[in-house]
Amino acid sequence: MARALWTGSLSFGLVNIPVEIHTAVRDRGPHFRLLRRTDRSRIRFQRVAEKDGEVVAWEQIVKGYEFAKGQFVVLTPEDFEKAALKKDRVIDIQDFVKGDDIDDRYFDKPYYLLPGKGGDKAYALLREAIRESGRMGVAKFVLRSKQRLAAIETIGDALVLSTMRFRDELASLEEYEFPAEKGIQQKQLQLAERLIQEFASDWDPEKYTDDYRENIMKVVHAKREKVKPDLEPEADPQSAQVIDLMERLRKSLGTKRAYTAKAAKASRAAKGTRKKTARKTARRTAA
Repeated sequence: MARALWTGSLSFGLVNIPVEIHTAVRDRGPHFRLLRRTDRSRIRFQRVAEKDGEVVAWEQIVKGYEFAKGQFVVLTPEDFEKAALKKDRVIDIQDFVKGDDIDDRYFDKPYYLLPGKGGDKAYALLREAIRESGRMGVAKFVLRSKQRLAAIETIGDALVLSTMRFRDELASLEEYEFPAEKGIQQKQLQLAERLIQEFASDWDPEKYTDDYRENIMKVVHAKREKVKPDLEPEADPQSAQVIDLMERLRKSLGTKRAYTAKAAKASRAAKGTRKKTARKTARRTAA
């Protein structure tokens, strides 16, 4: 099992459960390095002072807050220490709320909560109690010296903690202008609803793949093998200008079958490419 990112306790009321935080997200890449074109030497970055272009050593660097153009207040490590919250290693559940009441914009990044040593029974009890309540815990805790807001819910046998944004981190809807319902024709609405029904489906995350990542890896493998990459032809660009909404809606009806067939074909092709690449890799390794 991967090493825990954080260890401490989950607290509500007078109950404390030892827990560990583990990542629930995998970085699939691909990752690239910056190289010099002529000899593929890796590029390194340096910390350079804007005033004279001199390279600055780490011990000469301080942190400053720009309160006006070109004017800074410099903060020392002691200043940051004064402002820091107590690192008590506690995820403090403050409320249990209905999950549907939380706007999706508040959610950020998911993590798995695992029981710490001796915490299995209490962990399972809390998990089932949360599941039966139909509610979600809202908590605060400190991660990497920064206070975080978090939601705690049950998914399968796990307690999942999702970091959240604070209210003042969200841009208000009132800052933008959105079109009103006025002017929508009933026929247009009915056609749009028919189109939505045609594309209605059950949620299946396996259906949605990162096409760009697959394509770029095809290019990488093809360049290694010195062959032409087998890529899907690029679709015709769609104009954002709506000429005749009703006509576009009518033409869109019936496209789900073609879309599904194309997606299935692309999926089969991708699986074939992965198998072919695996066989070539195995042969090279054997050689």
